[in-house]
Amino acid sequence: MTPTPEAARKSADHVRHSAEEAAALFPALLVEAERIAQTVAAGLHGRRRAGPGETFWQHRPYIFGDPVSTIDWRQSARVANRLFVRQNEWEAAAAIYLWRDPSRSLNYSSLDDVPTKRRRADVLATALTILLAQAGERIGVLGEDRRPFQGRTAPERMLEALRLARFDDSAATPPSAHLAAGARVVLFSDFFEDEAAIEKTVRKLAASGAKGVLVQICDAAEETFPFEGRTEFEDLESPDRLIFGEAGSVKSAYQTKFEALRESLKAVAAHTGWSYIYHRTDRPAQTALLALHTALGDQRLRKS
Repeated sequence: MTPTPEAARKSADHVRHSAEEAAALFPALLVEAERIAQTVAAGLHGRRRAGPGETFWQHRPYIFGDPVSTIDWRQSARVANRLFVRQNEWEAAAAIYLWRDPSRSLNYSSLDDVPTKRRRADVLATALTILLAQAGERIGVLGEDRRPFQGRTAPERMLEALRLARFDDSAATPPSAHLAAGARVVLFSDFFEDEAAIEKTVRKLAASGAKGVLVQICDAAEETFPFEGRTEFEDLESPDRLIFGEAGSVKSAYQTKFEALRESLKAVAAHTGWSYIYHRTDRPAQTALLALHTALGDQRLRKS
């Protein structure tokens, strides 16, 4: 069915409005991400090997028959009478794939001076992209056909891929994808979804040989449940409302359920060789980024 001129105009207006809204978010978010990334990078500087791109390279002693082209002369010069080569698997490292929950569940903040979960997830994803790009890594978007990207334009391309002004409540569960062995995955979400579906996806990704990190991002109120008296709760993904005459009466049961979800995510990570990071939006983003960067580094060093 061919759309009417009026419908086509409204559709074009909607697309333009969404694009303008997303573009308006770019500068501030990128500046924040760059600030956080550089703060973490400064702390990591002392642990890095000299020279760009060597952060995650693994060296081994030269063995007779190894191609001369694989010798790392700079590394070899540090030890007398020994030569070191770079292992090929590190030179052709698989990409790191990021995914941020696109549902409205993340569009929540209990306080005006605290960012929404979605904003914090976007900042962390972009800041991580900055660090990875600086290390020469390739970054992909989980569930999308676009090829992994790298280099100086990587942060902007990640922001475009995040579709800052769009929501998709039907895609709140991470997509399963067949990844090359050695790939790494980072999932940003509150994971307030079907636990079985989340576990199924993680297990599929792990079965393909991918390592990963579950980054659960929550608001402080979602953990502490400070509500008392008559309180109306709104479902961000539907018109549903829930009213309690005395919200405090369900606090204990709620917190038990909340902690059970955290333990479930920890168990899924442990069973698949992944890592789990919990982050609250009222805490510094640098803390989560450093933990995430460290987890990815540990996984790369870990043998499959």
